[in-house]
Amino acid sequence: MAASRMTRILVAGAATAVLLAGMGVPAAQADTFVDGQAFGLHVPKIANGVVPTVSYGAVRLWDAGVSWGQIEQHRAQYWWVGMDRAVQAANAQNAQILYVLGSTPTWAASKRSQGTYPNKGAASNPRYLSDWRRWVTAVATRYGPSIDAYQIWNEANLTTFWQGTPRQMARLTLEAQRIIHRLDPTAKVVAASSTVRLRSAFTRLFPAYLHELRRVGWPVDVFSVHTYGPSTSTPALRATYVALARAELRAAHAPVRPLWDTEVNYGIKGPGSKYPDKDIGGTKAATYVAQTYLDSVRLGVARTFWYSWSARNDLLGITMNTGYPGSTAFQTTHDWLADSRVNCRDRHVRICRINRMGILSMVAWTSSGHTGAVTVPYYATRTCDARNRCQAIAPGTRLRIGRMPRWFG
Repeated sequence: MAASRMTRILVAGAATAVLLAGMGVPAAQADTFVDGQAFGLHVPKIANGVVPTVSYGAVRLWDAGVSWGQIEQHRAQYWWVGMDRAVQAANAQNAQILYVLGSTPTWAASKRSQGTYPNKGAASNPRYLSDWRRWVTAVATRYGPSIDAYQIWNEANLTTFWQGTPRQMARLTLEAQRIIHRLDPTAKVVAASSTVRLRSAFTRLFPAYLHELRRVGWPVDVFSVHTYGPSTSTPALRATYVALARAELRAAHAPVRPLWDTEVNYGIKGPGSKYPDKDIGGTKAATYVAQTYLDSVRLGVARTFWYSWSARNDLLGITMNTGYPGSTAFQTTHDWLADSRVNCRDRHVRICRINRMGILSMVAWTSSGHTGAVTVPYYATRTCDARNRCQAIAPGTRLRIGRMPRWFG
């Protein structure tokens, strides 16, 4: 999560349609298999014993007190206690771990004035590449198959987190990939993430980083973005961000790799004073959460990590915690989709047809404020919305559908 935001917004409202006209939003492939790892979370206090009360399959260890600078506070001296607890907790909860390898410790920074979070110099390129190599080796050796994937850096297109060059970031990526795949060939190397909502920040790094990755042979198994929008954004705007990221991947002639959205929420303050933070609750929160994970399937985003499982605070628009509508929708959508083959239709009324070991169901919703209509499928006797409010329904009934996703089965 960014500690500060630049003031230039990528796209909003009608400008989005103009910018992305003709770009197209790719639909998910037919019969996409959705596993539990598609539903990711940030759990900042996982090392302190916090256990989410929803079903989730992947956790991203960031903002959890376990960054490089917090573990290796002095050269070759490691404080593993918090990381050990986080890894053990995630393993006990059967959650695949995505660990963020950055950011730079103060002692290792080439410029200690670059960055303050989570420590001074954190946004700096390491002064010596040997320090980076030793750090990656230490983590991958200690945890081995307990960690499923390693992300190189967090939000590298924001100066809050990275002030080196795209070429330097690609070199860190290449060095990490060589070490990780040597020590654990099954581990995934995830490219440094970029936020998409700020045009100047996104275009400053993402295309150039892809160019540099191409130059060194694409040493990544997964590409990643963060799809936060301005505080007024919606899942429909998020879909355009995914399309924009894919357009840059195509322009760079990137190889076919999974795309992960490693941070998402709505209503977050910024960019600038024009967009104050917005609390989002009730049916709107449930609608946004459900649409986000359904859209990820529809758009071919393989994993989506909600930020974050934590108490209500002013930073986050939608609270994800026990008893909140957002967490109800997270669990409900997980129950609809996980461990199933899903085929989504990309029209005004979005329809995802689900097959879980021969048991059929369907989810329908609209992407805009306009309603649509669907015919209840022949196999359905019950319908539920994302807040898990259910009622009996007759097959063949014609039903009005709005933005709240509705399941039929």
